[in-house]
Amino acid sequence: MRILSDRQSAGRLLAERLTDYSSRPDVIVLGLPRGGVVVAFEVAKALNVPLDVLLVRKLGAPGQEELAFGAIADGGVRVLNEDVVRAFDLSPSQIEAVAAREQAELERRGRAYRGGSPSPDLSGKTVIVIDDGLATGASVRTALRSLRAHNPARVVLAVPVAPASTCTAMNAEADEVICLMTPEPFYAIGQWYDDFSQTSDQEVVDLLSEAASFGRAGSEGSNK
Repeated sequence: MRILSDRQSAGRLLAERLTDYSSRPDVIVLGLPRGGVVVAFEVAKALNVPLDVLLVRKLGAPGQEELAFGAIADGGVRVLNEDVVRAFDLSPSQIEAVAAREQAELERRGRAYRGGSPSPDLSGKTVIVIDDGLATGASVRTALRSLRAHNPARVVLAVPVAPASTCTAMNAEADEVICLMTPEPFYAIGQWYDDFSQTSDQEVVDLLSEAASFGRAGSEGSNK
C-alpha cells in the first residue's frame, strides 16, 4: 500500500476519480476543516467547481480527546457513538460540557472562515464532501446528516484513505462513497501520509479566498 506524500497530492489523486462532476454548475465541493479543506481545494480546482467548508467538530473523550464519542455540525446536528459513551461511562453533564466547548469552536471557525458571509445554498445541488481521511467516521457521519437538512440532490463522500469497514458504513449516509485507499490494519490517518502536518486557520482562509473564482467560467457558460 502506497503512502500519500501530502494532502495536496491526495486531492489531485482524488480528483481523478471525480471527473464526471467536472465543470458542472450544480456541483459544489465542501471540505472539512482544517486538513480536509487542503484536499478539497485540489479537487475543486481540478473539477472547476465552487469550494466551501462543512463545519463539524469531533466530541473527544475526556483524557483521550483523539477518540471521538460523537460529533456536532452546523444546524444543531449531534451524533453520539453510544459504544464509546458507555465504555467511558460518560454522564450527560460531561457530554454537554464537551459539546458546549466544541460548539463555541464551531461558531468561531464559521466567523473566521466565512468572514460573516452566509453558507452556500445547497438545495438541489450535488455536494461532494471531502476530508483528508476517515478513522471511525464519527465527524463525517454527523456532517453528512447535517447536509440532508439542506435538501441536496446528491451527496458524494470522497476521501483519500480510510478503513474498509468505515467506508462501507458510510454507504448508509451518502449516495456515493469513494475511498482511494483502504489499508489494513488501520491505526491512524497520519500513518498513510509522508507529510501530515497541521493545517492552520489562515491556510484555510487563504485557500477559500483563492478558490473564490472556481466554477465561475462554467456557470457563466451554462447561462448563455
